[in-house]
Amino acid sequence: MPTALLSVSEKTGLAAFARGLARLGYELFATGSTLQALNDAAVDARPVSELTGFPEMMDGRIKTLHPGVHAGILARRDRPEHMAALSEHRLREIDLVCCNLYPFVSTVLRPDVTFEQAIEQIDVGGPAMIRAAAKNHESVVVVVRPERYSEILAGLSEGTLDAPARRRLAAEAFAHTSAYDAWIAAYMRGRNGFPPEITIAGQLAEPLKYGENEHQKAAFYRLGPDPGGLGGATQVHGGAPGFNNLQDASAAIQLVSDYAQPAAAIIKHMNPCGLAVASELATAYRMAYECDKVSAFGGVVAVNRPLDRATAEQIVQIVTHVVVAPEVLDEALPVLARRKNMVVLAAPPAHHGLLDYDVRSVPGGLLVQEWDRGTLDASTTKVVTRRAPDETEWAQLRLAWIAVKHVKSNAIVLFRDGAAVGVGAGQMSRVEAVQLAVLRAGDRSRGAVLASDAFFPFADGLQLAAQAGVTAVIQPGGSMKDEEVIAAADEAGVAMVVTGRRHFRH
Repeated sequence: MPTALLSVSEKTGLAAFARGLARLGYELFATGSTLQALNDAAVDARPVSELTGFPEMMDGRIKTLHPGVHAGILARRDRPEHMAALSEHRLREIDLVCCNLYPFVSTVLRPDVTFEQAIEQIDVGGPAMIRAAAKNHESVVVVVRPERYSEILAGLSEGTLDAPARRRLAAEAFAHTSAYDAWIAAYMRGRNGFPPEITIAGQLAEPLKYGENEHQKAAFYRLGPDPGGLGGATQVHGGAPGFNNLQDASAAIQLVSDYAQPAAAIIKHMNPCGLAVASELATAYRMAYECDKVSAFGGVVAVNRPLDRATAEQIVQIVTHVVVAPEVLDEALPVLARRKNMVVLAAPPAHHGLLDYDVRSVPGGLLVQEWDRGTLDASTTKVVTRRAPDETEWAQLRLAWIAVKHVKSNAIVLFRDGAAVGVGAGQMSRVEAVQLAVLRAGDRSRGAVLASDAFFPFADGLQLAAQAGVTAVIQPGGSMKDEEVIAAADEAGVAMVVTGRRHFRH
C-alpha cells in the first residue's frame, strides 16, 4: 500500500485531495493541525508519530525531523542497500509528500507583528521534507500548491506522472522553499544595505501573451501575497494586459502617485506625453490630453484618485490601451465598457515591503538599487540667479521637478498652469532634449518653467529655453560650466534654482 504524508498550512482543498488519495489506495499520515482538519472532515488519517515512534514536542517544533520520516522519503528504490536499511529498522517508504509552509510572509506583513511571532512562523521541518521529496522525485511525488491537487490525482489515476512531470513538480518545490527563505532573509536583515547574496521572491500572477516583441516569451510575477501596486491590481475591464502595457502602466502609476493633488498622466513608451494636476480629476485629464493630443492616441492613462464617470467619459473618446486608478467607481464602468478591449486596472498603492528594491537584469548579473523616492527638499535648494522665482513660478517648478524624475534621461520638462506642456525624453544630448521640449510646447513655452534631471553641461540649453520664453529653471547644478549657465540665465532674466540632486532615469 503506498503511503502519503500530509502536512500543510494552507488547507484549501485538503480534504478532497486526501479523499482522492485514499480512493487510489494510499494510506494517509498527517501532522498536527493537518490531522485535525482531516479528522474534522471525516477523512481517515493516522498521526505522523506512528511513523517516528515519537510524539510531537516542543510546541510542534519537533514532529517530522526523524529518520522515520526522512528515511522513507529519501530511500532510493533502486538501491538494495537503501531498501534493506528501511526493512532492518522497520521504516516505511513514503511515496507522496504534500506540504506547504507556515504563513511567515502574511505574518510579518501584519503591522502589529512582534519579532517573536515572526520567528515562530519560520518552518523547519516542512522545507526539510519538501527538499527531501524533491531530491528523490523519481520515487516520491512532491506537492506544494493546492492548485495542483486535481492534476496530481488525475496523473496518479491515469499513470501519467512520468519522469518529466515529477521533475517539474520537484522544480516547483525547490522554488517554493527558495522563495520562502528569501522572505525570511529579507525580514531578518531588515533595511540594512545590500547583503552578500540576494534572492528576489516572486509569485506567478499570470503568463503574458508575449514580451516586448512577439518572439519573446514573458510572464508577470507579484512580490508576495499582498504587494499593492500592479502586483495587487484587480482587472475590472478589458482583455489580458501585455508586457509593454504593464511597463507603461508601471511608469504611469509611479508618476501620478508622486503628486498630492488630483493628477492624470498619459504614458507612451515609458515616458509621459501628457501630465497635469488640477482641483478635479476630469480637469486634470483634459489638461494632460491637451499636452500632446497626437501622442496620446494608444497611450496608457493613470490617475491618482478614484476614476469617476466624468473622467471616464473623456478617456474613452480616443483609443487608450490601459487605464490605471487606485479605484474605479461603479458609475464609470458602463462608460469604460464602450472600449471593449481597453484594459482597466484598479491598483491600490504599492506597499514598501521586505523586497523593496528596483531590480534590473543585465547579462550575467542583477543591478539592485533603492527606489528613487527623492522629493524637492527646500532646505537644500538654492537660488543662484539675481532674480528669484515668484510664487507662481515656484509652484510650477515644484510640479516640474516631480515630473522630470519620471522621464527618461536626458530629460527636460516644461510646465505651465499645472500641465507638462513640453517633454524632451531619452535624448543623447541635453540641448537636443530642450529642443524637443520647446518644439512640443510651441507657444505654450512662453511663461513656462523648465526642469532638467541633471545639470546643463553648457549654456546652450538654457539659452534655447530662454529664447522660447521659459522664465524659470530648476536643475541639480554641479557642472564645470555652472557660472556660464548662471550668467546666461541672468542675461535673459531667467530665475534659476539648483537642487544639488539629480534624477537620472535610464
